[in-house]
Amino acid sequence: MPYCKVHQAEIYYEDMGEGKPILMIHGFSPDSRLMIGCMEPLFTNRTGYRRIYIDLPGMGLTKNYDAINSSDEILDSVQDFIKSVIPGQEFIIVGESYGGYLARGVIQKLNKKIIGAAFICPVIFPLLENRKIEKHKIMKSDEAFLATLTKEELDDFGNNNVILDEYTWLRYNQEILSGCKIADEKFLKVLKTKYGFSFEIDQTDFVKPSVFLLGRQDSAVGYQDALEMIKKYPRGTFAILDKAGHNLQIEQSEVFSTLMNEWLDRIEESPINIDFVSEIIG
Repeated sequence: MPYCKVHQAEIYYEDMGEGKPILMIHGFSPDSRLMIGCMEPLFTNRTGYRRIYIDLPGMGLTKNYDAINSSDEILDSVQDFIKSVIPGQEFIIVGESYGGYLARGVIQKLNKKIIGAAFICPVIFPLLENRKIEKHKIMKSDEAFLATLTKEELDDFGNNNVILDEYTWLRYNQEILSGCKIADEKFLKVLKTKYGFSFEIDQTDFVKPSVFLLGRQDSAVGYQDALEMIKKYPRGTFAILDKAGHNLQIEQSEVFSTLMNEWLDRIEESPINIDFVSEIIG
């Protein structure tokens, strides 16, 4: 699959389908496999979308990113990518965790070009001490299956998920751990020192269809902070999912698919002609 050369990196991406562009941005450490795993099933019976899955600098197969050392520069690379791959086009954006934080940065810069936005367990406040997070709590476990894992696998699995069964493990291992294992840890350590943007975001309302999917047991970013965004997203659905942590797209996959499909339905609806409606009412 192709690379896109931007100012400070060569961004690897997967490009699937044709139609309205949807830019998918994964979180901190994994790669595009996280987003492919949860988003591609939505398009089994839904056509008319060009799905673009990127690997952020320092993650996945993206390369030549050594000059980048801040989220400002990560955002610059994403914007350069957008200008190169979907120049001048309207598009949809989906961000997970850190990718949700970056998506808000893109909205701040390119609000009028974006026709829909989805946030999966998004980072709202970059500093951990500013987040209202939940205590980690296991909600369900399959002891017989867990006995088949190594101690290292079990420790990682149990610390990062709230549903511990074979289905969750297989997807977590394939879609998340696989990317984390090849991430550039040295680069990410530097990036963490400038994790927050140097400028303000959320300065204008986003008035197109949006959805925020939040895990009730999310111990990484919590759910409460995202509710503070509700006035900034007047067409936003805000859903708090029980028995769901920071990987709710896996732990509550059916609810995830239902809510994401409903969001796509709203994007596809024809805009209301206000003048026509006013004429009828008047």
